[in-house]
Amino acid sequence: MHLTTTKPKRHRAVFHTLTISTVEQLTDEAIAISFTVPPSLKDEYSFEPGQHLTLRATVAGEDIRRSYSICVSRRRALATGELRVATAVVPEGLMSTWLHENAEPGEQLQVMTPIGGFTCPTDPSSARHHVAIAGGSGITPVLSLLTTALEEEPESRVTLVFANRRTDTIMFLEELMDLKNRFPDRFTLFNVLSREAQDVELLSGRLDRERLEQFFEAFIPVDDVDEWYLCGPLGLVETAQEALADHGVDGHHVHHEIFHVEGAAPVAPPPPPDAKPLALVTVTLDGRTTKVPVKSQAESILAATLRERPDAPFSCTNGVCGTCRARVVEGEVRMDRNYALEPEEVEAGIVLTCQSHPVTDEVVLDYDA
Repeated sequence: MHLTTTKPKRHRAVFHTLTISTVEQLTDEAIAISFTVPPSLKDEYSFEPGQHLTLRATVAGEDIRRSYSICVSRRRALATGELRVATAVVPEGLMSTWLHENAEPGEQLQVMTPIGGFTCPTDPSSARHHVAIAGGSGITPVLSLLTTALEEEPESRVTLVFANRRTDTIMFLEELMDLKNRFPDRFTLFNVLSREAQDVELLSGRLDRERLEQFFEAFIPVDDVDEWYLCGPLGLVETAQEALADHGVDGHHVHHEIFHVEGAAPVAPPPPPDAKPLALVTVTLDGRTTKVPVKSQAESILAATLRERPDAPFSCTNGVCGTCRARVVEGEVRMDRNYALEPEEVEAGIVLTCQSHPVTDEVVLDYDA
């Protein structure tokens, strides 16, 4: 077996300035933004399909960072020297609104090097069946994963069940139809629309547990699938996870990423400057060790760290993207929420610092591990 990966030796993700090459209007509410990667940064922006980029901008005087999945196949990225992400307008979303109003060719943005674990190595010698269940903007990493699988595994098949409201809200619809034309015998697409009637009853309505079971029975026998990819809102991903678990699917072959969680995690107000430390966290970042006092039980380790180390990595601060991950070397912490780490990562001591609080008086964290 030969697994294909172009990922370089792991380094902590860092920001570089990239130039926007094109902006595509995907739907009334979504755009795709492509960045030119200069030859000098080619290796740093080498990626695994399914990973994401964090974009950084100053909006209304505030440093805003948000993660967006790479939505281009590895082959196309290598051929063009460009990386592409997509964003749909989110109500009250600072970054998504700013990008829709300001992103244009020639503009420059701070773009973090690729990170993320929603990946699966390709195997050119295998004949696998890859199945994705995606909702809305959850198509962005899935498009990269499935297109790369079709291009790099010539004997494999791909099936996509894609849930949207209406036809005019489907992101990358033309590109998906092009994939059907390029790989007519190996790519199957089911567009499920919740607010638009279709001729086939199975494709009309919400993609709930009952409808998923109908897909499994009629078109996608669970035992016929080698790798599963779930991406979209929390409810859709959890429903699909539960259904696959009930069918006895090995969790190691069920890859998932959450794109939307209802309700933001609570943000604690900053503690008074003269507050006494409740715990001391020793942070190793880029080979440099810093002692960070945590002054409130409600304050996250990330928030405390940023006072001493503004270079600490973060993006969503909502427990979803995984940018702020670090390893607990000594001591104990608790996490409020976690939608980014796999159980084995948590068992290995990896935590999301944006959601973590010290349990012991002293904690040692390593961002470089």
